[in-house]
Parts: sequence; structure tokens; C-alpha cells
Amino acid sequence: MSDPIGIGFEEPADRDGAFPRLSEGQRARLAKMGTVRPVESGEVLFREGDESCDFYVVESGAVAIVQGYKHENRVIAVHGARRFLGELNLLTGSQIYLTAVVRDAGEVIQVPVERLRQIIAEDEELSNLILGAFLARRAILIAAGTGVKVVGSRFSRDTIRIREFLARNRMPHQWIDVESDDEADALLRALNVKCSETPVLINGSGTVLRNPSNAQVARLLGLGARGAPPAMCDLVIVGGGPAGLAAAVYGASEGLDTQAIDSVAFGGQASTSSRIENYLGFPAGISGSELAERAALQAGKFGARLAIPAQAVALVRENGHFQVQLAGGDVVNGRSIIVATGAQYNKLDVPDLEHFEGLGVYYAATQAEGMMCSGSQVVIVGGGNSAGQAAMFLSRHAARCRLLIRGDDVGKSMSRYLVNEIEGRPEVEVLTCTEVVELKGERFLESIVMRDTRTGALHEQACSALFVFIGASPHTDWLDGQVAMDEHCFVRTGRDLEAEDLEAYNGESPLFLETSQPGVFAVGDVHSGSIKRVASAVGEGSMAVALVHQRLAALDLA
Repeated sequence: MSDPIGIGFEEPADRDGAFPRLSEGQRARLAKMGTVRPVESGEVLFREGDESCDFYVVESGAVAIVQGYKHENRVIAVHGARRFLGELNLLTGSQIYLTAVVRDAGEVIQVPVERLRQIIAEDEELSNLILGAFLARRAILIAAGTGVKVVGSRFSRDTIRIREFLARNRMPHQWIDVESDDEADALLRALNVKCSETPVLINGSGTVLRNPSNAQVARLLGLGARGAPPAMCDLVIVGGGPAGLAAAVYGASEGLDTQAIDSVAFGGQASTSSRIENYLGFPAGISGSELAERAALQAGKFGARLAIPAQAVALVRENGHFQVQLAGGDVVNGRSIIVATGAQYNKLDVPDLEHFEGLGVYYAATQAEGMMCSGSQVVIVGGGNSAGQAAMFLSRHAARCRLLIRGDDVGKSMSRYLVNEIEGRPEVEVLTCTEVVELKGERFLESIVMRDTRTGALHEQACSALFVFIGASPHTDWLDGQVAMDEHCFVRTGRDLEAEDLEAYNGESPLFLETSQPGVFAVGDVHSGSIKRVASAVGEGSMAVALVHQRLAALDLA
């Protein structure tokens, strides 16, 4: 290649463990698992759009990581001797969205991806090094706007839906706004796509999806488990928040054939938290999305199948097992069920709310929303930890953040550490005894009207984004008539079950976290009396697996 890509591009510094250099011992162990072979300048090791690829270590020479090879040629990084290539899609099975092209001739160690998974499972030192690098690289790529392209209007609900789906699944993507980006028109013309057909999603191999459903996006990018589940699973977990992920990790690691499903993405509400400061073992804090990503990798390592998007619409007991019916007509059969569907966000009681949802009113504060709020005025409604975490995160992007609570003291419902951080952040203003009564704007949110609950005085405030964190209601519609619930539709379990709920037990007592249906357990926010903390949800998810073993053992003896 006469003009190699990446000439003049220096190797990136090893920030946050993203680009480590292997020791001699680490290199030697990887060499034993793979093949050392020569590579020539211009050789492509893997390409955008590939379904999978091998794991490569650079022995000598240099390899450039490129987006849009041979047309955009955007160099993301260059790897030299004793650095390795790849990122999380090697382990998750999702589509490759960058190209690796040899810049300087040399040698590489090529390790089949199946052996990489073996290394991750058996070699703790290499596992920590590789996983840490892959996670850090994913975060860098998300922040850089790399990966698949989404072309659409900021005012389109479908554009927002697709971007939210990608963000919730931690998929790097580049958003091109047809309202303001000069590149958009030229790109659409080149693809022969009409503006009315947007949003469109374009992957690295040039495949174009016009206004795709979440399921179509997932299939194209290889998200979630591939192939149909077996005819019968030992354990089906419905819901992929912290409780569901913990159940998947423990179920699979303890030998149960485990299938987990979620309607959007694994992580649940916790994945929308920009920073969790008080979770055990992470003194510097961790984002909810990264915690979920680590848990999903761990569950997959033990053999759990994680499928998205897969929305449960009904639960049926049939011939001694359970059938989870999914939207679209598919079913998943299991000998036992763990319900971890969590809760859905409560909404403000204001006129025209639906008109502004996705067009200025949001229920999560992820990187995608943060980028949209750059330099603007935002308002957060809510007095709990989720609202406080959102305020801290958004204040790094927005010009001004106002946190509205109806009470007179934010410390009544928010952790002390968050209150202290908010008080020390000049970009965040706390307004007590205040509620939102009106939303204003034409195509999108432009301002809100606030009311002082003490005096009744009204005040209009410019606002391009309103974030609502006022609690949630359980997602239990699909369980109607199958398990006992309390007056708020949270699932009753264990000792909370009333006498009339125990008919199916024939005089026996239900296990802790077991519902009125033997073999069906409920964990996390969905069950009555839950603590609604990440740590307690994780504890319940892992505990429920031990109870599943007890119930299955009793059924086998019956």
C-alpha cells in the first residue's frame, strides 16, 4: 500500500486501561493459544459489517483501526507491538463496526474467538486485562460517536426511539441530524433515501434500514442471543435489570439452563443512572450502564442466553411447566420462572405530556440525552437518588440544571452523599415546593410553567429538556390473573401472600420470594415491599436461584 492509513497517527496513551501493552509472560500465554503469522501493509484483519472476527495481538509492525475504510478513512487508533485489537463485540457476538488494516508490515498472534472466551474463563490476569480494555474502549467509542450511523430528525419520535435503543444497549453510533447537519442531505441522496423515509440506520457494510423496528436493529447488529431457545429451559428470567442479571449469573453458573429476556435492554432502570456511588466494591462509583454491561458479560460467560428485544405478554402454566408468551407470537418454555420486570416510569399529570415525550420530555439521563442537552437549559423533576444522579450528570453538559421537588427538603428522600454533591455544584439549582403544571412549545419543548405549592404563584421557565424521575409503577400487566398482587399491582411473595393466595400449594408454605404460583418467583422492584435499591435487587436475584433449586428438587421428587 503506497499511502498507508494512519501515517503520522501516534499510538494512543493507555487511558483508563483501554490500551495496555502486554508483558512477555502475557504475550507468551496468548501465543500458545493462537498462531503467529506475518502480515503485509494494507492487509485487512477484520472489516466493518463482519459478523465476527478473531482476536489479534500485534507482535511487530502496526495496525490501524479505521471507521469507513476506503471512503471515510477515519483513524480511531493505531496499535503497535504487544498491544491487542478488538472490543466488546468479540465477546457479545454483536456485529463488527470498525476495520483493522495493517499499516506497517510485521507479525500478529491470531487467536480464534472461541479460545479467547476460554482465556477469559480460565486466566484471571489476562481476563481482567482484556475485559478492562474492552469496556474502556467501548466507553471511548460511545463518547466519540463511532459505529453505525443514524440519520434522522431530532424532532422524530422514531429517531429518538432508535437512538435510545442503541444507547441503552451501549452500542456506539453516530447521529446525523437532518435538521442541522450539512452532511445529512448529501448522504441521503447518495443512498437514494427520501427525507420522509428517515430515520435510517446504516451499518459498516452499507446496509440501510428505513425506520427500522428495535427488533430489526437488533437482528442487523447481532444484539442478544442468537438462535431460538431450547424446547425447555430450567429457568426463564423475565426482565434484565440488576435482579434479573444477578439471577442469570447465578442460574447459569450453578448449572441451570438459563434463558433471560428483556423488552429493550439489559440493565433496567439502573442502566439509566449516570453514576452509582454507593454500590459495594466501586469506591469511585460506576455508571449504571457499565455495571449492567459487566453483569451481562458475566452471565454470558457462564452460558446464560440473553435475548433482546423480547417482550413478555402473558404467562401460562401448561403440563407442569410454564410458558412465557412473547409479543410477535414466540414462546419460551421453562420449568421455573423468575419475574424481574421492574417498574415503569410514572408520568407528570400535565396537559399535552404525550405530545412532548421524546421531544423534550425524557425518563432517562444517558449519554445520548447528555449530548442533546449541550449548552441548554434543563429541568429535572424528582427528589430521589435517580433525580439527583441525573442532575449531577446533566450539569456537565447543560448550561443550567434546575432540580424541582414538591417537598421542602431534598434530603428527605435523597442519599446524603448526593445532597452534598448537588450543594457543591453551582450549575445545579434546587427549587423546593415547586411543581410543573404546563408544557409549552410548537414542535418540541421550549418552556415550562412552574407553580409554587405554598403561594400558588406561577413562573414560566425556558427549558429545552425536562427529565422526570417521580417513581414508577410495576410492570405486571402480562401476569394478570396468574399471580397474586397487592392493591398497587406489585407481586405478593412469600409471607406477604394471603391465605386465599395459597390454593396451589396444597397445604405447603411458599418459599421466600415465591409467588402464589409454585415455581414462579418475583425479585427486585416488581415485588411488594421491595427496597428499590440496586444492591438489594442483586441480592434477591441471586437468592432466588437457590430457591429455584429447592423448588425444582421438590418437583423432581414428587
